[in-house]
Amino acid sequence: MRVLYLVHDLEDAAVRRRTLMLEAGGARVYLAGFRRSQKPADDSGKVIDLGETRNGAFAHRAAKTITSAPSLIRALKGERPDIIIARNLEMLFLARQVARRFSPAPVIVYESLDIHRLLLRRDFIGALLRGAERSLMSRASLVVTSSPAFVENYFAPMQNLTLPVFLLENKVLDLSGRSVGVPAGKKTDGVITIGWFGALRCRKSLDLLSAFARLMAGRVKVVMRGKPAYNEFEDFDAQIAAEPYISFGGPYRAEDLSALYAQVDLTWAIDFFEEGQNSKWLLPNRLYEGSRYGSVPIAMSGTETGKFVSRHGIGLTLDEATPQALMALFETLTPDRLSALRAALKACPPSLFTATRDDCVGFVDRLKTLQVAHA
Repeated sequence: MRVLYLVHDLEDAAVRRRTLMLEAGGARVYLAGFRRSQKPADDSGKVIDLGETRNGAFAHRAAKTITSAPSLIRALKGERPDIIIARNLEMLFLARQVARRFSPAPVIVYESLDIHRLLLRRDFIGALLRGAERSLMSRASLVVTSSPAFVENYFAPMQNLTLPVFLLENKVLDLSGRSVGVPAGKKTDGVITIGWFGALRCRKSLDLLSAFARLMAGRVKVVMRGKPAYNEFEDFDAQIAAEPYISFGGPYRAEDLSALYAQVDLTWAIDFFEEGQNSKWLLPNRLYEGSRYGSVPIAMSGTETGKFVSRHGIGLTLDEATPQALMALFETLTPDRLSALRAALKACPPSLFTATRDDCVGFVDRLKTLQVAHA
């Protein structure tokens, strides 16, 4: 089965994970999309590079998508994909343009792992974009999403979704077949370390952690790793440099996860980037990554992440996003309680945080059923 995977950011680590997942399930994957850097994504001919776009510039990305359809079709050289997976709204538009050039048309799958804030606006722009999404989804056969809250709070009530949904959580992909035990956790030496890893785009989180760490006067430190969205911060580098208890170590690879989380006690699984909307509904990568490697998650009450943490009894939930509320929460975090939370993580089934080769096969098999039904 040939799968064309259309993505908005070729350098996104989640894109690599999904590509590996499809290949492990037995699919032949063609990857095409845009990049966020000036350097071409791949010069080996294995990736169709559609050019550079800017982070957060939705109008710019939409314009680039519209003009890139002919070059993508030429790059396919007439080879028809069986399935086209479109990762987000503008890629769904591109999938439609490609699909109509083939007979029979390929199956279209819409992968939506975030609900963009423009889609949630209660004005003409929001209504226009939601209408466009409904129209484009009318030719799709499946919606793939990473959190049930996206369906419950957006697709069902706002888009009247009738398509089947495949839930594919942001679990750590492990194709080795080896079991990974939760480590005992590092010795704190009286200092609790919070790890904030992954997509760093939440200014409110950085401000909150900065104020909290200063109030704790050395009893708590914060370690940050990943790719900052510099356009979301006034001056990210200067703010980090000014904080005595926060450090930033740059990007990392998936292979580094075990070593990264071994350094920290807690995972910052809180996001205010689109507060009350997407950030309330998502289940972030770091929730699964940290939990798999023994780092206790901190989540906001009332969010989907908070519900996950509470349901499985594996972490801490914060009721109010203030430094004082964080201080009160940490007053309850005795060494015994931290050990108990780590034990709860260790007692969880590995499948709660980890996707295996069987999950890959299950996903590709679901795509094959769509192909058969479509035929």
